[in-house]
Amino acid sequence: QVHLVESGGGSVQAGGSLRLSCAASGGISVHRMGWFRQAPGTEREFVASIISPGGGSTSYAASVKGRFTISREYAKNTVYLQMNNLNLEDTAVYYCAADTTGARYWGQGIQVTVAS
Repeated sequence: QVHLVESGGGSVQAGGSLRLSCAASGGISVHRMGWFRQAPGTEREFVASIISPGGGSTSYAASVKGRFTISREYAKNTVYLQMNNLNLEDTAVYYCAADTTGARYWGQGIQVTVAS
């Protein structure tokens, strides 16, 4: 079992920045961590992911590429999502996800609201 706790959400003006954190615990080897988001009335969508260990290869949705950066601090078993130049379309509940060999685990979700 992997337990994920997200933090860092909130409200920000368009053009502003936020950094989300996701701390993982549970003692099971996680080979990929990432972020998804879900706006009201829409499906949950992929935002970014990072492979670990082994170089930390990253992947981004086209809508956030160049504005968002995912990173991982191995010593703290924590993944971050730095979000810059936020726009109204980034408003959503953001979910942290962790992939093990046999399962995907989800955090509880954290609200990000971008205001004009």
